[in-house]
Formats: sequence, C-alpha cells, structure tokens
Amino acid sequence: MLTSKVAKRYAQGLLEFSNESGQTNAIFSEMKDVAKIMTESQDLNRFFSTPYIDAQKKTEVAGEIFKGLSATTQNLITLVIKQGRVSQLKNIAQEFIKKVEDINGIQRITLTTAIEISKENIDQILGSTNLVKADAKSDVKLVINPDILGGYILRVGDQQIDASVKSKLSQIKKDFQLN
Repeated sequence: MLTSKVAKRYAQGLLEFSNESGQTNAIFSEMKDVAKIMTESQDLNRFFSTPYIDAQKKTEVAGEIFKGLSATTQNLITLVIKQGRVSQLKNIAQEFIKKVEDINGIQRITLTTAIEISKENIDQILGSTNLVKADAKSDVKLVINPDILGGYILRVGDQQIDASVKSKLSQIKKDFQLN
C-alpha cells in the first residue's frame, strides 16, 4: 500500500507529539479505532468526501462520531478536516499505527492463501522462511484469494515470497513462449 506524503507527515507529527506527552499507547489504540471506522463505513467516507458540505458540518459530525476519543485525537481529526485533508484520515491513522509498530519491533505479515488454513499450517509456513524473525512480535493477517489456485504468498514488510500455483503456471507459460 502506498501512503501519501501528507499521511506520513501528519502521522509523524502526531507520533512526535504523543511521545512528548506520553500518550503514544492511548493514541495508538484510538488510531486503530479511527482506521477501523473509516474502513468499515462507506457512508462516512462519502459524507467526508462530498465537496459541497462545509468543513464546519464535517467537524460537527466527526465530533459526534469520535466523541469517545481523547482531545488529542479529536484535535487531529478537526485539523485534518479544516485543512481539507479528510480523505487522508484513514491513511494517517494507518501510517501512525505502522510507525508505532515499527518502534515496538512488530513485524507485519500478510499470508495469502487460496483457502482457509489451520493455525498449524500458518505456523509451519512462517517457520519455513528466514523472512520471519522467530524472536520478534508479529501481526499476521490472513487473506483468502481463490485466484492464486493453491500455495501461498507470504509478505513480510516489503519482501515477498510467491509460492502460489498461479505464479508457477505463469512462469511455465513464459518458459514455453520463450522456447
């Protein structure tokens, strides 16, 4: 996922402020909530992206939706709305989460398979590669994608292992076309 420079800058500013004020863990939890709400609510995204609704109305609605969050998080959301960057709110939250996880040494792992697999199989796949650090904490996200036909695609940070049937068939097809 490519994150905009805007999201990175806001997230970095929020991280610096939260570190100085000792609120990093609380804001980390709240940013997870913000990212979840923005991901799950298409109506809210449409409302925020509507250009003819003024920033004051968007701020009022955001104040009601996010009223249980800390003043710091509410102020960030208000600032983002007033600066016309509300379309980046989800990205800012995700980038902040990523930065805090990086500081805490948490590996982000995405495992894509064609079908649902057991916890034992997941552990076996993760243990079979040197991309996954055994002693590090990890956040494993399992994605089901029948289009890969079988096998798996393991993504750790910015590195990827593609052991899917689809990619192997594509490689065989390329080899036949070259010969």
